[in-house]
Amino acid sequence: MAKDGRTVLIVGAGPTGLTAGLELARLGVRVEIIDRREGGSTLSRAVGINPRSLHLLEASGVTSRLLHEAVPIRSVQFFRQELAWATVPLTSARIRYGRNEILGLPQDRTESILRDAFLAAGGRLRYGVELARLENGEKRAIAHTSGGEEIPSDFLVGADGIRSTTRDAVGIRSHGYDLDEQWSIADVNLDHWESPTALSLCLMSRGKVAVVVPLGGERYRLVSNTSEVLTDIEMPLRVTKIRRQSSFKIRVAHVEKYHLGRVFLAGDAAHSHSPVGGRGMNLGIADAADFAACLVEGRLSEYGRRRSQEAAATISGSERMRRLISSPNPVVRSLLLGGLKTASWSRWISARLAGRFLNG
Repeated sequence: MAKDGRTVLIVGAGPTGLTAGLELARLGVRVEIIDRREGGSTLSRAVGINPRSLHLLEASGVTSRLLHEAVPIRSVQFFRQELAWATVPLTSARIRYGRNEILGLPQDRTESILRDAFLAAGGRLRYGVELARLENGEKRAIAHTSGGEEIPSDFLVGADGIRSTTRDAVGIRSHGYDLDEQWSIADVNLDHWESPTALSLCLMSRGKVAVVVPLGGERYRLVSNTSEVLTDIEMPLRVTKIRRQSSFKIRVAHVEKYHLGRVFLAGDAAHSHSPVGGRGMNLGIADAADFAACLVEGRLSEYGRRRSQEAAATISGSERMRRLISSPNPVVRSLLLGGLKTASWSRWISARLAGRFLNG
């Protein structure tokens, strides 16, 4: 496709920034991505790719590569502590985007595939370049780097994460709150785990939960709303290797606006929420693809409204789900367990629940 003359600078080379860059380059826009890191991520971070993201990335050829490398997750299995309680097959859902599965893949591999496709489409990517400040002019944005470089562009996209320098530099406020509890993650190898193609959710005592996500071979991601998932999980896991473990706090937040002048925000720079439901990276990918389409089709005035509405709905839904599955109230927990057990034999309820997982 011929270049259309416009230029876009993207700050941040995570999945959101790389998707925006790839879609813009594919549609004929001249685009450059800068990132303050010295190279691509080596961390697994987000690990679930939903059907909508696969649909959005299909035209660029990325989807076929993801399908080749990732683990297909075709069911959600619930445990009551160590007791297998209910299984919801994702194949039962009525879906919008063509696939009845989620893919399990470490984020560094997702980024690598996106990066290769972006560069092949003619995009420019530079690591070790940090945004220091920017000028948000009437006709162009000028990024000033910490190295003293000035980078002008017709539009600038801040995809630089929850602590976005772009968002702060342009003066867009983000409103939200931090959750009280400490969460933890671990990437491990498990010996003879019985659910290699299922997302497993363990409902533990006193409102604690843990999730096991397959990443290929013997590798799995563990996530919990406790300070140490490896010791707190109430399931008999045979861990043979610990690849990485850490703890973190969750911030639930949303920006008051998605753009100001020539500067636009996408991904975690615009919104953040708990990992419940696996929407974070996927919502950023949707932001990125929507921005590219709106720019090329002359609909940039729609971008902020569309993305704000979807993010607000995602944050609200994620919080409702988090409060439900982590409630320490014995009545709520009993009703939840009863509902899950009913879903295990009711095809209609199972299909509805599977749809909630897939159609985000």
